[in-house]
Amino acid sequence: MYNPNKPYNELPLLPPSEEVETKRILKQAIASNKILAELKGRADEIPNQSMLVNAITLQEAKDSSEIENIVTTQDTLYKAFSSNVSKTDAQTKEVLRYRQALWDGFNELKNRPLSTNSFIKIAQTIKENGSGIRNSSGTVITSNNKTIYTPPEGENTIRDLLKNLEAFIHADDDLDCLIKLAIMHYQFEAIHPFFDGNGRTGRVLNMLYIVEKGLLDTPILYLSKYIIENKNDYYKNLRNVTENAMWESWILFMLKGIEETAYYTLNKINVINTLMHTTIGFAKENLPPRVYSKELIELLFEQPYCKVKYLVDKGIAKRQTAAEYLNELEKIGVLKSQKVGVENLYLNLKLFEVLKD
Repeated sequence: MYNPNKPYNELPLLPPSEEVETKRILKQAIASNKILAELKGRADEIPNQSMLVNAITLQEAKDSSEIENIVTTQDTLYKAFSSNVSKTDAQTKEVLRYRQALWDGFNELKNRPLSTNSFIKIAQTIKENGSGIRNSSGTVITSNNKTIYTPPEGENTIRDLLKNLEAFIHADDDLDCLIKLAIMHYQFEAIHPFFDGNGRTGRVLNMLYIVEKGLLDTPILYLSKYIIENKNDYYKNLRNVTENAMWESWILFMLKGIEETAYYTLNKINVINTLMHTTIGFAKENLPPRVYSKELIELLFEQPYCKVKYLVDKGIAKRQTAAEYLNELEKIGVLKSQKVGVENLYLNLKLFEVLKD
């Protein structure tokens, strides 16, 4: 019998014994998969996907961390990403570590599938420490000074539950991948394998799972936005699975989130892509011929802030010439320079406004 004040070592193994492919769930799964496929195809049309990936993953990192009350401003975040991370505040560093964990996990997928070791590496990167699976008692989830959930205890118990989760993720069955994602996400958060960083690790796993299953090529599904906007429902539905085995409402909540987030991301791609092509045309008309190049303008869309080093690293120009190019772009109103430490950063004004929206 479930008791919120006792370690939930009897957390049911996966797959759930309850029906998880009801008519309502299957109908929503079709809609969510359809828009996700459209998002995948639309992203492939962008000539420089790093532009999109940087924009979306930084936003995802910021908002995923905000769910844990680790708040930083977009401007501070982008400046830190573009300059010296070591000189920024602790909250911004933690957000950037979330982004790093997402990228490290994405790159590791090329060599090995998601596993308990993947979970541990993600959590360690996010928290910047070497801690592993919880190995002592005392972890509880509280709300208004009341214990609402006590996760499983004992490292062996937790590892057994994670092993079962791994088997479920990679099982050769006919369960829709997005339905599996919703179940996987609940189970990971219920196991709560780490002392800290479980929420952010779980949200990274969502993105990586979608990539691993081939539903997207890069981790661009901005799911944390939906969770922030529906935070109370998110936690309520999690608890309802634990307390009442209400899988349908939880799975529907997650599938709807994927659908809404995919629409949002698709729209963001369209706006950024349109802005980039408009800027290319504007720059071609207004920059001196020696300055203009399509590669230069595309570089300005990899992230909101640009600097001389980026042009040098891309082979667009040598240092002094690169500075002249950026100054010319500022003269025509595409960029705005700002001194940060000892270097100048150049803000792509319109791109930043799109990302702030």
